[in-house]
Amino acid sequence: MEYIEMEKKYHIQVYKRFPVVFVRGKGTRLWDIDNREYIDFLAGIGVVNAGHCNDKVVEAIKKQAEELIHISNLFYNIPQIELAKKLVDLSELDKAFFCNSGAEANEGAIKFVRKWAYKEKKEGYIISMENAFHGRTLGALSATPKPKFQEGFKPLVEGFKYVKFNDIEALKEVISKAIAVIIEPIQGEGGVHVANREYLRAVRDLCDDYNVKLIFDEVQCGMGRVGEMFAYKHYKVKPDVITLAKALANGVPIGAILVDEDIAKALDYGDHGTTFGGNPLACSAALATIEVIEDIIKDNKVKKKGEYFKNRLKKLNFDFIRDIRGLGLMIGLELEFNGSEIVNEMLNRGFIINCTSDKVLRFLPPLIVEKEEIDLMVDNLKEVLERREK
Repeated sequence: MEYIEMEKKYHIQVYKRFPVVFVRGKGTRLWDIDNREYIDFLAGIGVVNAGHCNDKVVEAIKKQAEELIHISNLFYNIPQIELAKKLVDLSELDKAFFCNSGAEANEGAIKFVRKWAYKEKKEGYIISMENAFHGRTLGALSATPKPKFQEGFKPLVEGFKYVKFNDIEALKEVISKAIAVIIEPIQGEGGVHVANREYLRAVRDLCDDYNVKLIFDEVQCGMGRVGEMFAYKHYKVKPDVITLAKALANGVPIGAILVDEDIAKALDYGDHGTTFGGNPLACSAALATIEVIEDIIKDNKVKKKGEYFKNRLKKLNFDFIRDIRGLGLMIGLELEFNGSEIVNEMLNRGFIINCTSDKVLRFLPPLIVEKEEIDLMVDNLKEVLERREK
């Protein structure tokens, strides 16, 4: 195809793309350049939680684009201030900072806790979890203990310690020399591994005991994905820092770092900054997105859909299915073999799914997905797996 060949000629080849060129989206549906329709169970990797081209978000973008798209952070802008207030109110943390992506949010969180520790005259490392993913920029990559991501990019940023996820004893052994712990309540890229509630509560207690800051990376599991606006509310374990991005503006690039007052007070003018972060367009899109997600998740609608989805998957009776896990509409189905062929076959049938950590089929549909669409996808998946079994 013309556009695929152009991409190969002009774009650095860092993405292993599927041979599909999408040109339009609405709700849970996408259409390619040949007008073929697909049902999206990936949502741009957990981004379009409110659905593709949500009317309210589109209207907010259009309205703001006609008034003011960008102003530097040397000046105030109203959407940024309103978004900061909204996120602080929702999260029960104290201050917000805006950037452009999840990796940037995690980079900022790393800097912020280091500055807090410096002011506290406290030295030590930041602890991250084995199998974690925090981004591909150098600091975030250094907190991502996966050889396949780190290989070729060393020396990494110093000052990180890795421990086993969901293992409180492993954390106890190293926390006395830490300044912070960064953890995903649900490891997305790592294979949809869900933190135990008792584990996260114990992590919080350890951090309190040793005056260590607790960072929740909610870039993928936040913004309604698990049925609560923030995943920490499911666990009833409040962190000191939350990082957000992906679904925050339903596809318009934006990231956010929410912090407690201790960390906010440690930062001074010039300690951090960004040109595009918190621009009026992105913040207006985020405000509209939050309003939509608040409506979507009320009455436990997302949680109920997630349970229905998992129960449908659990009825797939194949010996090569190792596990089905997740929270809300963040679900993983682990196979005994590499799942890339399954993803390709589902794409040919008009369903967009994903395989992460080689063997885990990952489902991150828009939160507006209907049970009928879940049924249709699972029925097709069953047929694909039956063919694989034969």
